[in-house]
Amino acid sequence: MINLGTTVTNQISVAEEIKSRLKSGNACCHRAQILLSSSLLSKYLKIKIYKTIILPVVFYGCETWSLTLREERKLRVFENMLLRRIFGPRKDEVTGEWRRLHNAELNDLYSSSIIFRVIKVRIVRWAERVARMREERGVYSVSVLKPEGRRLLGRPRRRWEDTIKMDLKEVGCRGMDWIELAQDRDRWRGLVNAVMKLRVP
Repeated sequence: MINLGTTVTNQISVAEEIKSRLKSGNACCHRAQILLSSSLLSKYLKIKIYKTIILPVVFYGCETWSLTLREERKLRVFENMLLRRIFGPRKDEVTGEWRRLHNAELNDLYSSSIIFRVIKVRIVRWAERVARMREERGVYSVSVLKPEGRRLLGRPRRRWEDTIKMDLKEVGCRGMDWIELAQDRDRWRGLVNAVMKLRVP
């Protein structure tokens, strides 16, 4: 089902939505290929194009995603592909041959936060807004309240709320009620900053 441009399935999975977002991001990148490959533009301007034109296409609706390691890898592969186009190859000092940049080298050249880290921050910021909603609000019900009935056998799929709890666990707030934490704006702002600075695996 398509709702406001976002793919919604009955499997509680964002895999298809992320696949669709990355496909749109690749299409946008293809249209901007001439600019990204131009030797007349600085690397700074190319990064600006990436952030202002391509990333917003990928980020649409990302606040509701429940990221798994598999989806994080897909996002990272997409970003690394774009960054390699922007920064181009590097000449090996020993062999003199041109080679593509390694991931660690891309991290050093690209000073901004990794794509899935930005998405995690946007999720946490959206969680603050959800936490302050009234329980009768539809968004709150879908995001927080548990459905009635028996769960199917097998490992449960990661929910949006599970993503929030895992991020808070990483910044030292394991087992704490995120809805209660979100009522303190200053403290939650500190948690958002902590999530942004988490080590990238």
